[in-house]
Amino acid sequence: MEKYDVAVIGSGPGGYVAAIRCAQLGLKTAIIEKYNTLGGTCLNVGCIPSKALLDSSEHFHNAKHSFADHGIEIDAPKINVSQLMKRKNEVIDQTCGGIDFLMKKNKIDVIQGWASFADATHINIAKEDGDIQIEAAKTIIATGSKPSSLPFISIDKERIITSTEALNLTEVPKRLIVIGGGVIGLELGSVYGRLGSEVTVVEYADALIPTMDKALGKELRKVLKKDLKFDINLNCGVTSVERKGDEVVVKATNKKGEEEVFTADYCLVSVGRRAFTDKLGLENAGVKVDDRGRVDVNEHLQTSVSNIFAIGDVVRGAMLAHKAEEEGVFVAEFMAGEKPHMNYDLIPGVVYTWPEVAAVGKTEEQLKAEGTKYKAGSFPFKASGRARASNDTDGFVKVLADANTDEILGVHMIGPRAADMIAEAVVAMEYRASAEDIARICHAHPTFTEAFKEAALDATDKRALHI
Repeated sequence: MEKYDVAVIGSGPGGYVAAIRCAQLGLKTAIIEKYNTLGGTCLNVGCIPSKALLDSSEHFHNAKHSFADHGIEIDAPKINVSQLMKRKNEVIDQTCGGIDFLMKKNKIDVIQGWASFADATHINIAKEDGDIQIEAAKTIIATGSKPSSLPFISIDKERIITSTEALNLTEVPKRLIVIGGGVIGLELGSVYGRLGSEVTVVEYADALIPTMDKALGKELRKVLKKDLKFDINLNCGVTSVERKGDEVVVKATNKKGEEEVFTADYCLVSVGRRAFTDKLGLENAGVKVDDRGRVDVNEHLQTSVSNIFAIGDVVRGAMLAHKAEEEGVFVAEFMAGEKPHMNYDLIPGVVYTWPEVAAVGKTEEQLKAEGTKYKAGSFPFKASGRARASNDTDGFVKVLADANTDEILGVHMIGPRAADMIAEAVVAMEYRASAEDIARICHAHPTFTEAFKEAALDATDKRALHI
């Protein structure tokens, strides 16, 4: 029986990063993955393929709607769905191949098969060529999550689909219903909206991206309706989803209690994700789960069994690849006797629509609920020279700062390249910068990041220069 210092179950961003850091720290490490490719949801059916499709669809949309403004004259562009998907799959293959290389480079044993605990230190692995068992002094559970659904929805993976199937369609839907106005639904809705689909969003909450600052959802709703003609229905609770041949009928109850009926040729169910611990044998190891099926962990990400840890989507907190990576490094270093740092308040959230949405720290709604006295400053991209030059003038940057100390408490952006710009805000908040600190930093001109400086100036003392 092979013995390891650490076994990692799951090879998504959390799992493979944890394995690399363990190996770097001199621990004999194995990673166990049930699929024949590494990378988990993110690399195979999540972050990476969705960004590939978003990029391709953005090119098509710009060619169709924006080129003429730039003096570029072309015949009406056509979309080749098979080539679109071929490129996306090549991106996946290249990225997953990179993970294979990193495993070999760091001398990590990769074991393909279904892992389940025999006890707290022994793991059974069901392989195609026969079952094996390994011994691990410590184990990291990084099994991720799966798409959730509603109890009355029967997902057939043909017309009623999840995000996984939406990344592999062989045609552009004429009409697409998206149930859920969160990150995944809006990103994939944007892909097909840009390619020509009529997109209808049905959201139970009173705002899009309801977990983020309300101002962001309001602005995103406006832009999606304007640019992609999204039909957005808020305060709308779905009551039934039924397939009739090649048509899907969705019934919902609106704010007034009236029934609304939506029809389309595809329906994307995007109502969140659930922790995935199926057939993991947690009970054999004595590992407890909480009331939502997530693995229960302490502040060190230890489970109820001290030598078993859990990270990523399978534990509490935002289901984000970069959160899982940070947790993977944290656990590896903790196991090695180091004193790692992890600040859950400073994990940025991003929505890769266009304009992009990004945020870190407290929302206005949270600060009000907490009774924290704060100042708010904002700057619109329509006042940015760089934004005008690229014709990306939708959106704004908002900075929230403590009313007394001027410390930045939250930064919320919707606009061009917000996904990249948010990093400056994370750095600033990690070092507990004030709004005036950002206002005093020289930003290159013309850049999108100047909007952050101007919003900080506005928050400092209402002294933005360009509005």
